[in-house]
Amino acid sequence: MFSLVKVLLNSLPITKTESFLIKLVKMNKIAKMMTVMAVVAMPALRVIAADDEPKLIVKPTGRVLVDGAVYLPDGDGLADGAALPDIRMGVKASYGKWSAKIDAGYSFNKLSMKDVYIQYSFNPSNYLRGGYFVHQFGLNAATSSSMKPQMEAATTDTYFNATGRNIGVEYVHDRGQAFLSFSGIVAGTSMTSPSNEQGKVSVGALNRAVWRPFHETGRVAQVGISLWYQSALHKTETNEDGEKVTSSGYFNWSAGFPTRVSKEGMLGADVTYAKGVFKLSPEWLLMKGRMAFEGQYYFMNVARRSGYESYRAQGVYGLLRGILIGSDYGYSHGDAGLATPGKGTLEMVLGYNYTDGNQGKSGIHGGISNDASMTLNYYINKYVIARLRYSYTDVHSSDVQHNRHVNTIQARLQIIF
Repeated sequence: MFSLVKVLLNSLPITKTESFLIKLVKMNKIAKMMTVMAVVAMPALRVIAADDEPKLIVKPTGRVLVDGAVYLPDGDGLADGAALPDIRMGVKASYGKWSAKIDAGYSFNKLSMKDVYIQYSFNPSNYLRGGYFVHQFGLNAATSSSMKPQMEAATTDTYFNATGRNIGVEYVHDRGQAFLSFSGIVAGTSMTSPSNEQGKVSVGALNRAVWRPFHETGRVAQVGISLWYQSALHKTETNEDGEKVTSSGYFNWSAGFPTRVSKEGMLGADVTYAKGVFKLSPEWLLMKGRMAFEGQYYFMNVARRSGYESYRAQGVYGLLRGILIGSDYGYSHGDAGLATPGKGTLEMVLGYNYTDGNQGKSGIHGGISNDASMTLNYYINKYVIARLRYSYTDVHSSDVQHNRHVNTIQARLQIIF
C-alpha cells in the first residue's frame, strides 16, 4: 500500500507545507497514514478555495440622450431645436462584497464627473458607500436624472438642489417594511474648488426614512420623510490690505425651464449672510395594478446672521402614472420606488409641480412657478426608451425672469446600459 502512496506523492506538486508534514512522520504507521491523507487532500482543498475566491466583474456603462423641443411662444431665451444634452461613459466593478463606479458626462462642450464611489455591502440589506454621488433624499432620489417618469425632474427638486451630488458617506438599511439612509456630506463644490479657495468648507447631514407596509408587484403603499441640514458655503476673498479672508456664508438657488434643448433661467435667489439651511421633504407612493400616484412636498429655511430675515421656500409635485399597454407596476427594493416598466410597456404620466421661492420676509424673490405636464413613455427594451412630453409652464414674481408662460413639446430617444 505504501508503495502506491509513494507513487501518488511523486505525482503531486508538493508545497513547502506538505513537505514539512511528510518529514514529521517517522513515528508509526497510523501517523504515516494520517499524513498521507492530509497530503493527498491538500491539492483538492486548494482547488475548492480557488473556486470560492470572489471574481472581479467589470462592466461598461453608458448613456445617450437625443432630445428635440418646440416652444410656443419661442424666442426670449427659448429656441426650437435638437440636442444631445447628456452623453456618459463609465465603468462598474464588483469583487465579493465590494463594488465601485466611475462615471463621466459630456454636455454642451463640458466634461464633468458624475458618480464616483466605492461601496461595501455587509449583506443584502445593508451597505456603506463613500465618494461623490446623489445621496438619498426623498422619492425623487430613487431615479437618475434621465429616468424621471415625467422626463424632466420637478422644478422644486432642482431649485432645492435636493438630488445634487455631494462628497460623503452613506449608510443604507433596506429590509422588509423599512428603508433607512443616513449620510454625512461635504458640499459638491469641493469637487471643483480646493478647500483653500472655499475658505470654509460646507458640511452637512441628511437622511431618508421610509415605511412601506405593502411593497410588491401590483401593490404598494409607502410614506416617508427626509431631513437635511448643511452649513453655509463660503469663498476666499482678498481684502483691501491684500490679505486673503473668508467671505460671509451664502447659498445660490436656481432652476431653469424644464427642458434641456434650451437653457433659460426661471427661478433664482442669492442668499447672503447665511449660516445654514434646513430642508424637509415628506413623500408618498401608492400603487395598485397599473395605476400609481406619487409625490413630494419640500420646505426649506435658510438661517441668516443677526439682523437679516431668514429665507424660506416651498414646493410640491405629484405624478399620476398609468400603464396603457403592459403588465402591473413592479417595485425596486433598493431604491424604495417603482421599478422601471418592462419591454413593450406604454406609460402615461400626468404631472403637476408648484414652486414658491418668495416665502418669508427676507425680501428675496426667487420666483413662483407652476408646471403641468403629460408624458408618454414607451419602453422599447431594457436599454432604449422613447418619450414624448407636453408641458405648460408659468413663472412670475422672479428676480431672474419676467412674468411669462411657455408651452413646450419635447421628444427624447434615450439609450442606457
